[in-house]
Amino acid sequence: MALTLTSESNQTTVDLDRAHVFHSWSAQGTLKPLVVAGGLGTHVWDFEGNRYLDFSSQLVNVNIGHQHPAVIAAIKEQADQLTTVAPSTANLTRGEAARRITDLAPTGFSRVFFTNGGADANENAIRMARLHTGRDKVLSTYRSYHGNTGAAIVATGDWRRMPNEFARGHVHFFGPYLYRSEFWAASPEEESARALHHLERVIQGEGAQTIAAILLESIPGTAGVLVPPPGYLAGVRALCDRYGIVLILDEVMAGFGRAGRWFAFEGYDVVPDLITFAKGVNSGYVPAGGVIISDEIASDFDETVFPGGLTYSGHPLAMASIVGALDAMASEGIVENAATIGREAIGPALAELADKHDLIGEVRGEGVFWAIELVADAATREPLPAPVMGSIKAALVGRGLLPFVQDNRIHVVPPCTVTADEVGEAMDSYDAVLTELSKGQS
Repeated sequence: MALTLTSESNQTTVDLDRAHVFHSWSAQGTLKPLVVAGGLGTHVWDFEGNRYLDFSSQLVNVNIGHQHPAVIAAIKEQADQLTTVAPSTANLTRGEAARRITDLAPTGFSRVFFTNGGADANENAIRMARLHTGRDKVLSTYRSYHGNTGAAIVATGDWRRMPNEFARGHVHFFGPYLYRSEFWAASPEEESARALHHLERVIQGEGAQTIAAILLESIPGTAGVLVPPPGYLAGVRALCDRYGIVLILDEVMAGFGRAGRWFAFEGYDVVPDLITFAKGVNSGYVPAGGVIISDEIASDFDETVFPGGLTYSGHPLAMASIVGALDAMASEGIVENAATIGREAIGPALAELADKHDLIGEVRGEGVFWAIELVADAATREPLPAPVMGSIKAALVGRGLLPFVQDNRIHVVPPCTVTADEVGEAMDSYDAVLTELSKGQS
């Protein structure tokens, strides 16, 4: 239906939401959700015409921007031809989507298992690793998020795991995070070496012969955009090889342009055994995800049935959106834009912001994947408390900027199509809000 910009439509949206919609990760009675009626490029707006610069990419997934015409056209064309089909059939659009994805993957990855999103991608990658190795345990970090299905949520390290620990065979360890080092490290190289030593001791303590997989986000996203230090991911790969463990790299958030590369791991001298993806592969226009499977693991199921499947695996509308998105990203240089913007605009601007504001403990990231870590005390690195972070978020929204706020951090995660001028506009908002906060605390 056509959207008419009226305050009545805004109120109707809120009333219907509050009466009938049950939101994820929320106490329902205290919610005050922002109304989003439409969007284009890096902007969204409500029915009253209030516009917001979307520096959240919603859930860090709208990599190609809102309402990209090539993706919309691909979905419409597919809808006119075939809207749905069983996953057991052969479908041209599904094959084209899989070919485009494997063309971007490392040599030795020829097959894709399609899922409905990132959580069930990780779920099925874990299943494949267990079947491939005949082992049970999965190791993952405390600072991680892998999704909200049975095994994926227990593989997750943050608080969301704790009410949901019903899956078996999961063990957690500490990954590198120099700003808040668990290893008393003083340099990135030292953090990397000590984190790898810790991981090897966990492997040995758990019994390598019991461990099916190590599951890592190439760059942990929700946990804080924790760019891995030199040698870490390559070191994990070496440990997996030494002990016969499958390495699963979760590229759900970091992949398809977010880090300024098609896959974030391409910058870290590592090739995994299984690659999970979702989000940026089609910017969430239609729910889609999947597992890119190494030929060695895929061959396990040449004569043996893979015991898993989803009704909507490889759904034609989702596959069309992948084809449309990946073709547009390639032809328009969108991944290259993300790398350039990160290197020439976001990174330098955040460094200037950090020099100006004592509240900023650290900035880190690459591409269009950055975090501003805010602290109450620069010396002790005490995180800025939740009520203050809530006021920062509200102030940014009030200035027309839609932020991604997590714990004591602002994640700077615009679409890969963002311009330098839009980065400047966002930085002005961050600067103004942090300046006002500092004045209020002085």
